[in-house]
Amino acid sequence: MKQMATENDSSVSEFILLGLTDQPELQLPLFALFLLNYTATMVGNLTLMSLILVNSNLHTPMYFFIFNLSFIDFCYSFVFTPKMLMKFFLEKNTISFKGCMTQLFFFCFFVNTESYVLTAMAYDRYVAICKPLLYQAIMLPRICCLLIFMSYLMGFASAMILTGLMFRLNFCNSNIINHYMCDIFPLLQISCSDTYVNERMSSAVVGTAIILCSLLILMSYALILFNILNMSSGKGWSKALGTCGSHIITASLFYGSGLLAYVKPSSPETVGQGKFLTVFYTCLVPVLNPLIYSLPNKDVKIALKKTLKRITS
Repeated sequence: MKQMATENDSSVSEFILLGLTDQPELQLPLFALFLLNYTATMVGNLTLMSLILVNSNLHTPMYFFIFNLSFIDFCYSFVFTPKMLMKFFLEKNTISFKGCMTQLFFFCFFVNTESYVLTAMAYDRYVAICKPLLYQAIMLPRICCLLIFMSYLMGFASAMILTGLMFRLNFCNSNIINHYMCDIFPLLQISCSDTYVNERMSSAVVGTAIILCSLLILMSYALILFNILNMSSGKGWSKALGTCGSHIITASLFYGSGLLAYVKPSSPETVGQGKFLTVFYTCLVPVLNPLIYSLPNKDVKIALKKTLKRITS
């Protein structure tokens, strides 16, 4: 009896990641699809960051925020995608407890930071459209750096809280995670400890990073819309909408999929559904961001042409 109690109290040393699907016929097509997605994410974000760095005409507050957004997308794709790709070939894809907590920390850090960077970008667009004459005076380099620093600091604090609370839990009933990475709710689902504190804290952190930030962005765009409606010039309308369109698409994809994925799971079935929703903001958003911010953007196209001419000449 004493030996059985000891075995029941011991925590697992590694987890098994189930991945997206266990159907053999889907493994190769999904591997090819996600490998292509990962390659496009890396190349797209690295290209956009390089263009912003080497072209002085892109050294503005807006592109400073876009650079950080691309950097975050590049980093957090690297956190989980290699491990996810391995699952398509390995019969049992394992990750150590420390490796799982490290993955969770960096994933939470970059995702929460992206949420705050998107909010800072909304403020930048609000100042640019509603207070154009004061834009240079308000969006000073030190203010932009402070906004980015605060975004990373909030992301770091959120990741420390969420990951730190995971260390208080025991995982003794099961070590099988129904996901392609170590995420909060799938881990809570298999814990044999009381997860009430973790659930409440996760709701608070996610609520701040997603709900509060999305409300602040909506408020910014409500003020921008009010300002646009008062514009008499059609050219002013199109210019204002052009500068905001890319950010609106990115924010909608990120916060929309985030809200759907992080509705509190009440059963293993809803956790399984959540991992498919997570694909949208972990795989789709990072690969689309470089396209959204470059294809319709004249400044980026000009910078790309200049850079290519410089390389080929």
